[in-house]
Parts: sequence; structure tokens; C-alpha cells
Amino acid sequence: MLNNTAKCICTGCSDNEKFDEIANVIDLYKGKEGSLIQILHLAQEIYGYLPLELQMFIANALDKPLSEVSGVVSFYSFFSDKPRGQHTIRVCLGTACYVRGGKKIVEYLKTKLAVDIGGTTDDGKFTFEIARCIGACGLAPAIMIDNKVYKQVSENKIDSILSKY
Repeated sequence: MLNNTAKCICTGCSDNEKFDEIANVIDLYKGKEGSLIQILHLAQEIYGYLPLELQMFIANALDKPLSEVSGVVSFYSFFSDKPRGQHTIRVCLGTACYVRGGKKIVEYLKTKLAVDIGGTTDDGKFTFEIARCIGACGLAPAIMIDNKVYKQVSENKIDSILSKY
């Protein structure tokens, strides 16, 4: 088992216990066509993110090259190889949201949270991301915090939205 000292989202579990749980997930899906993405989702849910050591563990267990696993992790925005905040804020910058002020919301949040896109606040509360479309065009501009969509967001509404978290 790998000796990994990174912080994880599960409380009370050691890294070895998390890797054991991920090994069980891999055993469940191993050999099934197209299972890599499902394994990565579940591994990230267990571990909190997908550091290189965990990617190597998964690649070895699946007998896949590390480049394939890392390529999938880096391609999809829902995977992260860095620790994430307790909550994820995604600002939609699809066409409707962009035209209706999405860029202003991004700039406001960058200042308010003191992080750049892809960053996590110093207190570990928020990770800030951009989404190309969240499927809420009629509600533009929209943001998502975790799985909750907020509609017709303005700079004035952001503070009250964030206060809920």
C-alpha cells in the first residue's frame, strides 16, 4: 500500500483504509469496458481528490498506463488532482450566462474569494471553477454551488448566497 500523507475528505479513515476501499471499487469494476471514469469518480468521492499517487495505484490495479489514467483526470473538469474546498462554486460561462453578466460574476468572485479560477480559498471552504454550460440558460446568469443552481445572479446577490455556506 502506498504511504500517502495528503489530507482527504473522509474523517476518521486512514489513507490505507481509503486505498483499501478504492481497491474494493476497482475489484468491482475491473475488466468492465469503460469503467475507468466510474472508478475515478468513486475514488475521488472516497479520497476527496486524485493525487498522482492514487492515479498510479489505480493505473497499476487496472494494468493501464499512468498516462491513460492521468489523461482522463486532466481532461474532465469534475476530476481534481489537488485538494478541493468543502464547497465547489461553478460560474456558468455558456453563451447566455456570458452575455448576461457571467464574466462580471467571475471577476467579483475572484476578488471576493481571493482566488483565481481553479483555486481553493485559504480556509478550504470554496473551490472556484468555471463551467461552459450548466443547462440553465433561461436562468442566466447562473452559478452552481455544489449541486444547487442559483439563477439570475448578480454581484449584489453573491454575498447573500455565500453567507448560506
